Amino acid sequence: MLQIAYIRENQEKVVKALAKRNFDASELIALVVELDEKRRSTQVELDNILAESNKLSKEIGELMKVGKKEEAAAIKEQTADFKETTKNLTEVLNAVTEQLTQELYKLPNTPTEIVPEGKSADDNLNVFESGEVPTLHEGAVPHWDLIKKYDIIDFELGTKITAPGFPVYKGKGAKLQRALISYFLDKNTEAGYNEVQVPHLINEASGYGTGQLPDKEGQMYHDAKDDLYLIPTAEVPVTNIYRDVILQESELPVAVTGYTPCFRREAGSWGAHVRGLNRLHQFDKVEIVRIEHPEKSYEALDGMVEHVKSILDELKLPYRILRLCGGDMGFTSALTYDFEVYSTAQERWLEISSVSNFETFQANRLKLRFKGKDGKTQLAHTLNGSSLALPRVLAGILENYQTPEGIVIPEVLRKYTGFDIIN
Repeated sequence: MLQIAYIRENQEKVVKALAKRNFDASELIALVVELDEKRRSTQVELDNILAESNKLSKEIGELMKVGKKEEAAAIKEQTADFKETTKNLTEVLNAVTEQLTQELYKLPNTPTEIVPEGKSADDNLNVFESGEVPTLHEGAVPHWDLIKKYDIIDFELGTKITAPGFPVYKGKGAKLQRALISYFLDKNTEAGYNEVQVPHLINEASGYGTGQLPDKEGQMYHDAKDDLYLIPTAEVPVTNIYRDVILQESELPVAVTGYTPCFRREAGSWGAHVRGLNRLHQFDKVEIVRIEHPEKSYEALDGMVEHVKSILDELKLPYRILRLCGGDMGFTSALTYDFEVYSTAQERWLEISSVSNFETFQANRLKLRFKGKDGKTQLAHTLNGSSLALPRVLAGILENYQTPEGIVIPEVLRKYTGFDIIN
């Protein structure tokens, strides 16, 4: 969340920055500042009462030592009043602090200066494009027809077992899926990311820590009995490894990668743009997470973008990079780049990765800090990116690599699949 001290000192600046998200924060900021003032004044009043109470307690002790019991008893009456006042002030302080926290949770992150103005995905800025769109043979079809033709993914079977949006991968489809996961992880570890395997269920504190709660509560699968959530992305458990951690500056940067299935309730709308692998309730994704010194986080973001580019270059898929506008950014992000691969059979771009810098927004919730060389403790910057999300990458491969003879496997994946064509 945004830091209250920063909000207090930069009210107009925060309101103006959030306006780029088309978010009118004026009333909420005013309420937050009002609550913070009440919290601080109540804290001062409570501290003064406690200090006076401690002073009187010492006086009582001294009087009792010299046998002045009546004087000590008179002062005790005063301390009894202090106890009641202390109790009331503590209750007020706790209530105001909780309300302030809940209001702060409603504020999204402030976009950086280079985030373009805009209200929707139509206003995102195309900053890079690479790869040639292949010319497909006559009779080329979208991936949802290809998977039936070659019997590599079964949506009907997934619906039978679970519900729509939970596909079953079969035969060479399952092997290609596993090959992509292994390839992505190998590329990430070769680039210096430490691989971890994390739980696929998180507690409420983890959801709040990275900003999925309360913002995306309706999109997450929730087990009410144990109060646990299925993860929407590996970003959540991986980043929460460092919740309530104070790192040494010498330990930065921290770079971690992990593969997990991801679960999202979002149903979307009907139509070709959500058919097949285009939108699922369960899908596989390999994630990269970085914890950086604030002075180096944007250099790190550029490096993450270059890393994802190198993977798509090796897969020889046509892709583009978009800098998201204020109206299309995620709640927690300060700056996001989306990668989209071109689906030749569908004649449209498919999002396959988001790479974001959250600055201190997540770290403030997580209490993720580092101790600098000067001995002072400050919040770190967190970053994450998909490297990569599998469904639409797989869709792009199936469609762009289709031939009359079958689906050719990208050369870089063949050592993982053990075959070079699906036919």
